[in-house]
Amino acid sequence: MISEKKLRVLLLGSGGREHALADAILKSEFCGELHVAPGNAGIAQIAACHKINIDDNAAVVALAKDLKIDFVIVGPESPLVAGIVDELNAVGIPAFGPTAAAAQLEGSKAFMKNVVVAAQVPTAAHQVFTDPIEAKKYVMARGAPIVIKTDGLAAGKGVTVAISEEDALQAIDDAMVNKIFAESGSTLVIEEYLEGPEISVFALCDGAHAICLGAAQDHKRAYDGDLGPNTGGMGAYAPVPRATDRFKDTVMEQFIFPVLAEMQNRGAPFKGILFAGLIITQSGIRLIEYNVRWGDPETQVIVPRIQADVLQLFWLAAQGKLHDAPAVKMATDAALCVVMAAKGYPGKYEKNTVIKNLAAAENENTRIFHAGTGKNNSDELIATGGRVLGIVGFGKDLKTAQNNAYGTIDKIDWPGGFCRRDIGWRELDGKN
Repeated sequence: MISEKKLRVLLLGSGGREHALADAILKSEFCGELHVAPGNAGIAQIAACHKINIDDNAAVVALAKDLKIDFVIVGPESPLVAGIVDELNAVGIPAFGPTAAAAQLEGSKAFMKNVVVAAQVPTAAHQVFTDPIEAKKYVMARGAPIVIKTDGLAAGKGVTVAISEEDALQAIDDAMVNKIFAESGSTLVIEEYLEGPEISVFALCDGAHAICLGAAQDHKRAYDGDLGPNTGGMGAYAPVPRATDRFKDTVMEQFIFPVLAEMQNRGAPFKGILFAGLIITQSGIRLIEYNVRWGDPETQVIVPRIQADVLQLFWLAAQGKLHDAPAVKMATDAALCVVMAAKGYPGKYEKNTVIKNLAAAENENTRIFHAGTGKNNSDELIATGGRVLGIVGFGKDLKTAQNNAYGTIDKIDWPGGFCRRDIGWRELDGKN
């Protein structure tokens, strides 16, 4: 039992990730009331939405107090890095997610690399720089391809995979001299280029214990065939055939438990979702990065397949009591998410274009999660962001899930949007 009464829950975020989480939370026997800030047009159909700036800790705490919230669940990384969990805990409101100190695993790539080295986690060879001249010397000595990463958060745009030395030197200038990422780029992590298929693994952590909640394969490039610029993610699928039970056990033993132990040793125990971005190289599995929250769109294909009470799991993790959690099973059916984005994304795109026919498009084998959506003065659904919808198809296998997702997409009337038509292609074509 979580509590003698059902919980009043506040979920922070406005993306497809949060829509999927809201869906799952509302299925919990422990959820009495769900509020979301700021939410979106889709979430507003199932929960009360509050239009506040969730990067303003004082505003979040005030809202939680006003609504008499029992439990806060934090979706995106920026409030976590800014210490919202610390501030909520300080006024007696439990929250799911890491403290500011623990969130530095995502908030600072230099900090993360320091932890990884101390915990002996396999990762790319790297060096940290605060001087652009020294950074350029390193690049010229190492050669290309090479990877340039801003130390701080950069809205998903702080990583440059430089195919040439010229590209790498320009990335250093952009970050450290031209300051296009402000202070986030004043320190750089420069690391070796690793090659191989990438995979995302998610672990639910309570500071000392962890439960694997599965793996997903993301598609970062904007266009079919993994071409075009990097994005926040254009689609994902789960389960991933290569992520066998043995693989997941290896990930937990080599990439999750050692980091939990190291964070405990540093006095910053990690509670929340630890998202390990991994790459499978010819030399073995290597860590690309940690994130301290659910991924988007990976959440949309993992959370609906969790055969357990998600709210109960989050509460027990926040309380440091995952040892009391019931066994967690994952559905064996496949889920595949296709992101529909505004034309032009991830570059300049048009806003406020009208989207029609969503209700008729959705069926028992699909779920449409909203991200950048709103309503206009005529109460029409409109696109307000870059990534706008996530259409998830479910099926007995990946091909069936893919067919279901694209079948629904073909019924959506949105001339201002586009999507990749090949999500899942590597697996289905045997290229993985």
